[in-house]
Amino acid sequence: MNPSRDHAETVGLKCLAWLAGNEDLLPVFLGATGAGEADLRERAQDPEFLGSVLDFVMLDDAWVTDFCASAGLEPSAPMTARAALPGGETVHWT
Repeated sequence: MNPSRDHAETVGLKCLAWLAGNEDLLPVFLGATGAGEADLRERAQDPEFLGSVLDFVMLDDAWVTDFCASAGLEPSAPMTARAALPGGETVHWT
């Protein structure tokens, strides 16, 4: 089941909040993306930015597990939410 765009953005916002509260992982995200702490506030409503947050968290299964456990979500929630946000479409090479 594909989530609605609104639901996907909600998952992305929850992920952003989780990431912002993780003092060990937040600096890794900021360093990897070049984003600053101001970007977290300014771009929180930007679906493309939320997609990048989900992309980052999905780099590590442990991060996905921790986020989903803290948010009360199924482990597949970040992936299905990402698919509904800009840039998350399935690429067809044929």
